[in-house]
Amino acid sequence: MVEKGDDLVSLVIEAAKKQGTPIRNGDIIVITSKAVSKSEGRVYRLRNIKNSIAASLIAEETGKAPEHVQAILREAKRIIRLVGHHLITETHNGFIVANSGVDLSNVDGGESVVALPKDPDASARRFRACFRKRGLKVGVILSDTHGRPFRRGDINIAIGSAGIAPIADLRGKKDLYGYKLKVKQIAVIDEIASAAELATGSANEAVPVAIIRGYKYRVSSKGAKILIRPMKQNLFI
Repeated sequence: MVEKGDDLVSLVIEAAKKQGTPIRNGDIIVITSKAVSKSEGRVYRLRNIKNSIAASLIAEETGKAPEHVQAILREAKRIIRLVGHHLITETHNGFIVANSGVDLSNVDGGESVVALPKDPDASARRFRACFRKRGLKVGVILSDTHGRPFRRGDINIAIGSAGIAPIADLRGKKDLYGYKLKVKQIAVIDEIASAAELATGSANEAVPVAIIRGYKYRVSSKGAKILIRPMKQNLFI
């Protein structure tokens, strides 16, 4: 149960040792965004949120609590879609996501909401620096659950990263038959974040961190933000 001000890196190192899998150089540490948000104080009591007229109107249409909607609007740069109970927004960080990523689950049973970390890449860099101070050279990924417009089911994606190249660019390489690849770029950190959710879960598992070991990744100073497609390249919005 992470609280505001908790030293997540120390908690992770100690928990890993306790379960017999101490963190090693070269590991990738995937931390769920909710744990990070809690440690950074991004939890808000609904009863303390004053809702606007716009929030009240949207609440009537979506069936959400007005205070929840107000928290969503506070984190939103703009509304992308409002259909039924679905409220899709673009956050100030550029994520296009349901409810601005503002969530009720795994907080306190519905009395409060938790928003995404203010700057996920900055948080990942800070965690990586803390690991380095303890003699551990690791990659760090912050994960969050996102839906997909053309497929059922949610997956975890990377919303922040540090020390690991976000994309594996295979353009120019040849396939089995000598054909030169022209567009192939793999979102490495998204695939790792998705794999990690099989260990962390999203319900009552109480496992906010996964250790990825054995994957040979390229060290990079670039963060997860480079995966956000510029709006002028977006084919669907």
